[in-house]
Amino acid sequence: MGRIAFLLATLLFSLYGTTITLYQDRETGALYTTPGPNRVRLGEFVSRDELEREVEQKFSKELKSTRVSSKVPKLKINGVHYLGLTHIDYDGDRDSVTRFESRRNYLEFKAYWNSKDYARITLDTFHDREQDGAQGSWLVRLKYAYIYLDSILPYTGVEFGQVHRPWIDWEEHNGWFYRSVAKTFVEERNGAHLTNSADLGINFKTKSDYFSSEMGFFDGEGYHFRGVEQNRKLSFEYRLTAHLFGNGREHLNPRSDSYANISLTGQFNPDYKNGEDDFQWYAVHGVYNQPQFLLAFIYADSTPSDKVFDGKGWSVNGELRPTKEWSLFARYDRWKDSLQGRKRKEVIGGVAYTYNRHLTFIANLFHIDPDTQGDNDEETRYMVTAEVKW
Repeated sequence: MGRIAFLLATLLFSLYGTTITLYQDRETGALYTTPGPNRVRLGEFVSRDELEREVEQKFSKELKSTRVSSKVPKLKINGVHYLGLTHIDYDGDRDSVTRFESRRNYLEFKAYWNSKDYARITLDTFHDREQDGAQGSWLVRLKYAYIYLDSILPYTGVEFGQVHRPWIDWEEHNGWFYRSVAKTFVEERNGAHLTNSADLGINFKTKSDYFSSEMGFFDGEGYHFRGVEQNRKLSFEYRLTAHLFGNGREHLNPRSDSYANISLTGQFNPDYKNGEDDFQWYAVHGVYNQPQFLLAFIYADSTPSDKVFDGKGWSVNGELRPTKEWSLFARYDRWKDSLQGRKRKEVIGGVAYTYNRHLTFIANLFHIDPDTQGDNDEETRYMVTAEVKW
């Protein structure tokens, strides 16, 4: 009876227009367009197709004053925001600090001239607390600006310009998903602090089922180096990854896919400072992921000749996902600085709630000890973060 009523209503819509009043017989359930004995008024009904058409017309009318044009067939715009509240307790005589933070705001544009080749520019806003005294300044800097050409070699594309360096972006998409809380171990100031995520150069990116890599030549000091580029020779940097489950070409979701990877990464930068010193480091990384959990480990060793960055250390992190929305995560970093014999460590633990695919809330503790043999230099951060992606 319900299916017949639906068909009758559809027929009536086509006969009488976009809005009609329907009545239903109490006993038989038959539908009528006029009142009568034993008939109950159901109300006024609007055609779904007509309603969608009206909404589309009104929406198009609203957009007539706004035009977006480009010389390429596809223009993609993305944004990422790390917004937070942090309370810091210091050892010693320093007063505690509580502050709201806009840790990072990325605005990204990609201009595709075909389905795979594109130009990209990414702007990054950040709070430079060392600029203009203690208050600091809000600054904008260029994070990425490059062209990407796909398949210039078998399984290989290339980035040219201000590009990704081989390691950090890869780890943030495979082994450590909480950049809004802390950088990766090799970048974090109180971790290894060996490199950062972008630089001027050329980066060849290879993907196959069981092997992927990134390698290229770069200026070497990174995109936010405070000063002029000092090296006289280009830096060679690399990542070599074995994908044990054979899914190296797939775009994986850690909450639904399984993977196991082993990577070797590093950098060799000859004549790092005015022709006097070489700078080289390497790291070995392993990660195993199931939809319910993740485990990752990295060991890094740096041996520049002047020992400014000389040291070695390791980091381990894990994540437990008891439900689709909730995650528990933890990380432990340890680094020994050979120049002064100092050992520093970091401990991170927290919980994350995925509100939707655009928004994740994170609450965590971040304990930092920049010199395990020193006194009154530790700090503990209590952090709340909203990680926004659109």
